[in-house]
Amino acid sequence: MNDRLAKADLVALPPIPAKRYFTIGEVSELCGVKPHVLRYWEQEFTQLKPVKRRGNRRYYQHHEVLLIRRIRELLYEQGFTISGARNKLDSRNGDAGAAPGEPVLDAASRGAADGHTFPLDSAMVRRELLAILDLLKQA
Repeated sequence: MNDRLAKADLVALPPIPAKRYFTIGEVSELCGVKPHVLRYWEQEFTQLKPVKRRGNRRYYQHHEVLLIRRIRELLYEQGFTISGARNKLDSRNGDAGAAPGEPVLDAASRGAADGHTFPLDSAMVRRELLAILDLLKQA
């Protein structure tokens, strides 16, 4: 096993604070990924769309931090290629029966970030709460 993968396996990620938006620097620290990698992943994974405000500053929401952690796990720990990770995430998003604790990233889960409101999906809220509970148990 190469050193990069061995180090990635040993990194314990910090718990995600209960706040609405995270800067790219905060997400970088929460997910153990450099900011330039996050910007690259935005181009590769269509599900990853942080809100952009003044001066093109990125603000990530909680579900996007979970998604980044999932992408990181697929790429660094499970050894997927970018294309393979993209396919894995796409197949999960199309599956209404996603595993508990795994967020389904549809239009409703984007919330009001782009100025639009969506009806609250109780199943999606439940899945996200289970994902948070799983993260808290790991900490």
